[in-house]
Amino acid sequence: MSTTSLGDHVYEQIVAFIARDGLAPHGRLPSEAALGERFGASRPVVRQALARLRAEGRVYARQGAGNFVGEPLPLSGVTFGSLQSLSDIRALLDFRGVLEGETAARAALCKDRHLLHAITAKRRLFDAAVAQGKPAIDEDIAFHRAIAEAGGNRFFVLTMAALEEQFRYAVKLVRELSPQARQDRSRDVREEHRAIDEAIAAGDPQAARAAMDRHLRGGVARLFGG
Repeated sequence: MSTTSLGDHVYEQIVAFIARDGLAPHGRLPSEAALGERFGASRPVVRQALARLRAEGRVYARQGAGNFVGEPLPLSGVTFGSLQSLSDIRALLDFRGVLEGETAARAALCKDRHLLHAITAKRRLFDAAVAQGKPAIDEDIAFHRAIAEAGGNRFFVLTMAALEEQFRYAVKLVRELSPQARQDRSRDVREEHRAIDEAIAAGDPQAARAAMDRHLRGGVARLFGG
């Protein structure tokens, strides 16, 4: 892999690291050496990635103090509007199938063990919230977000962030209107999440895409039947 390609890869990993660990604006990043060790890259490659992040305003440097997280970037005014009908919900779930099937497949190719462990950790948090009788919508979204972050493309992550309100509403509606018993629905979702997680952990992109597709088609079936 060329130095430029490595720099792009580390750039994406740092963006995902900031999002995954919830680093607030003005929070300090690890040192260049620590980032290099974390992502398996040399310091020159890390510097290249950090230079790009600074140029975009995602990161800024303080003399003698290191690199810090910049203010969040606007989503270029992109909004998707509210969901107006059940057909909108169906269209959203169909769109998620296309988008997240690909993110799952790419996540299966991820070599960053921290990103992969985060997927399993978020899945377990979802399972624990369900077991406690909580709505677990935030935990559900966090699981899917972790998969997008492991996919290594910030535009997947940004698109999901822009659609989070719609995702949240769709999940809530599926749960409220589904004719399936809550216990059975929760069991099916947990099993689907586990299948996605295991396929990603196994490094099998085709199985990961198929598992995500089954999960989101399951959401359609839970709402519309069939």
